[in-house]
Amino acid sequence: MQQYGNISGVSDVAAFEIAPTYIDVKFHNSARVYRYSYSSAGESHVETMKQLAAQGYGLNAYINRVVRYRYEK
Repeated sequence: MQQYGNISGVSDVAAFEIAPTYIDVKFHNSARVYRYSYSSAGESHVETMKQLAAQGYGLNAYINRVVRYRYEK
């Protein structure tokens, strides 16, 4: 997994891994890895999450606001 940039300094996201049809997200406060896939969260949401992860800003807020519990595992 790649460490999240956390430009704001307050994100709960610790790390992420991008694949063609999903993104795995690891949070600081959990040992679990959450998979947001095309089938669970929707293609457009996953693609937005990939962009936010790559820029290191806004991923935690997007998850909380838009896809919250739409993870696969």
